[in-house]
Amino acid sequence: MKIDFARLNHILIPKGNEERERFRRSLLGRAVTPLVSVFWGSLTDEGRTLIVVTLLVGAFGVDTRQATAYVFFSVLAGLLAGSFVAARRLRLDGVAVRAFAPRRVTVGEPVTFTIACSAPKERRDALAHPIRVRGPFLTWDGQWLDEAPREIVLPESGDGETRMRAKFVSRGLHHLDPFTAAAVAPLGIACGPRLSSEAVKLHVVPKIANVVRLPEATSARHQPGGIALASKSGEAMDLLGVRPYRPGDPVRDLHARTWARTGIPVVREYQQEYFTRVGVVLDTDADDPDRLEAAIELAAGVIAHLSRGETLVDVLVVGDEVHELTVGRSLGYLDQALELLASVDAVRKAPPGALLRRLRPYLDRLSSVVVVALGEGEERRSLERGITGRGIVCTTLVVDDALAEAIRAGEALSW
Repeated sequence: MKIDFARLNHILIPKGNEERERFRRSLLGRAVTPLVSVFWGSLTDEGRTLIVVTLLVGAFGVDTRQATAYVFFSVLAGLLAGSFVAARRLRLDGVAVRAFAPRRVTVGEPVTFTIACSAPKERRDALAHPIRVRGPFLTWDGQWLDEAPREIVLPESGDGETRMRAKFVSRGLHHLDPFTAAAVAPLGIACGPRLSSEAVKLHVVPKIANVVRLPEATSARHQPGGIALASKSGEAMDLLGVRPYRPGDPVRDLHARTWARTGIPVVREYQQEYFTRVGVVLDTDADDPDRLEAAIELAAGVIAHLSRGETLVDVLVVGDEVHELTVGRSLGYLDQALELLASVDAVRKAPPGALLRRLRPYLDRLSSVVVVALGEGEERRSLERGITGRGIVCTTLVVDDALAEAIRAGEALSW
C-alpha cells in the first residue's frame, strides 16, 4: 500500500472546517489561538526570520563574560519589541477585506484567489502604510504556487487588490480559512491587527478523461409530457408555441399568420417527447486509490462525451447511491456531475441485487446504461443481466491497469 507522506505531514492538522472549528472551541484551542494570532501572526515573514536569528544569537551570548554576542541579541530584541509595539497602532478601521475564488477547479490545476481591500473616503488619508495579505494554512493536498503576494497600497479611489495562486491534488469540497490583511509597520518586521475575509469554499473536481467514442444508444424512450425546457423546432407532433425565426430553421415551420400579424418571421416550436436517456454507474469498490481515481475520471469523461450530443445523462450511480440529474441538451451542466464525482470515496460492495433494486424505478425511462467497473465479478454480470433483461443496452467499461494508465496519460479513448 502506497504511503501518502503529504497526508502524514498534516496528521495533527484537521482537514475539515467542522474539525477546525471544534478545535478552536476546545480548551486547548482557546488558549493557543490568541497567542498564535497576536504574537506569531503579527510578524511578517521577515520578522519571523529575524526572531529565529535573534534566538540563535542569544544562544551564543548566554555567557556574557566570554562573548559579546549578547549586545547583538539586545539590539535585535529591542528592534523586534519596538516594531511589535509600533505595529499595534496600525489598525485598518473601516477597511473591508473580501476574497474571491471560482466555484470549482480541476485537480492539479492552478486556482487564483483575488483578495480585495476597500476603504471609505474618510479613512483614505490615514491609510498611508501598505497592506500585506496572508493566505490561510492549506490542507495536506494544497500548495501555494507563488511567493508572498504583492502588497496593496490603497489609491485615492480607496480600492486595491492582489492575487494568490494555489493548487490542490485531492478531490472534494475544500473549506479554506479566511484570508487576512494587515498594515505593515516601517522596516517590514511586524504588522498591525489583522482583518479577515469570509471563509472560502471551493470544489476540487476530477479531471475529465478524453472519451471520443462510445457505443451509441439508438433507442429513444417515450417521456409523457416531454421534459421541461427540452424543446426542439420540428420533428414532433405536439405544438409548444412559436418563437422568432433563427437562421437554419426549416422553412416549413414558418407560421404565416403570426408573421403577418406581427411583421416578424416566426416558426412553430414543438415539444419533443422521445429522448435518448443514459444512466452512468460508477463502481467504487477499490483497494487501489489510483485505480479509483482513473475510474472517476473515466466516468467524468463518459458524461462529458454524452452531454455534447443529443443524449440526456439522466442518472448517476456512485457505489450504491443513486443521484438524479439531467445533463445535456441545455438542461443541465457538466459541473453538476463533476461536483458529485468530486466527493466520491471508496466503499465496499453493496449486497447482491441491491443496486439493481435501487435502479429499477429509473430503468423504464433509460435507453442504455454505462457501467464503469473496477473489475469483473458475478455482481457486475448479474447487474448486466438485470438491465438487459428489461430491453436496455448495458455497456461495461472495465478499468484495468492498461486503461488506467491510458486515462492518466490523456490518451483518446474509444469503444
